[in-house]
Amino acid sequence: MDETQIKLTLAKKATEFVSGGFKPTNSISESWIGRVYLYHENEEIPLDNDSELMLPLFQLCLNQLPFVPKILEETKIITVFISKKFPMDLTPNGNNWVLREYKSVDNVVVKDLKNDTSFIKPFPLSNRLIEEDYPVWEDPEIPDDISDKINELEDSGIIDSYYDIIQNNYSHKIGGYPTYCQSGIDFGEDFEFVFQIASDQKANLNIVDSGNIYLAKNRKTQQWVFYCDFY
Repeated sequence: MDETQIKLTLAKKATEFVSGGFKPTNSISESWIGRVYLYHENEEIPLDNDSELMLPLFQLCLNQLPFVPKILEETKIITVFISKKFPMDLTPNGNNWVLREYKSVDNVVVKDLKNDTSFIKPFPLSNRLIEEDYPVWEDPEIPDDISDKINELEDSGIIDSYYDIIQNNYSHKIGGYPTYCQSGIDFGEDFEFVFQIASDQKANLNIVDSGNIYLAKNRKTQQWVFYCDFY
């Protein structure tokens, strides 16, 4: 197995998001950072564990994306809210963060709801296809035979490190791999990484210390978990 075969084995598709740079349409198919305006009629911005209004963090509309993971093939919209007190450990949905998943747009309405204390600057998100997304070296998802081969290539002097072969995408993205800042984590049995929210200077979002948020979904129970790490 050579470098090309390693890349082919590990590569996954993803959709990357970039903040701003175009005039928003405020449509039901537009994704945002720092703003959520799609709700069911009876929904508002949720409260955190201290009964304080959460921050609208991410609105993800899947209909027109170039790539969507199979686990979300029936999902139309995802919205994410977070407490100012970021969870620091692997945390289930509803514990100082809330993810809402909509399988239909039929009962979704537009609401101009804001948290005036939010420090996150709202921007619409453009997107592009990532044909090849790769894990960080510390990702536990790298198969043992692949990591053994990479170590062999290093020991033989063919490469200096894993990062001679691949580059990571440190961005907002759906699909692909989590781009861990530290060593990776096991989300739990039947959980699959789904999307990443990155620190975003333009949106004034600093996740503790230039970190990322990773959201994973259980293939059997449909439950979601949150994890973040940072430098």
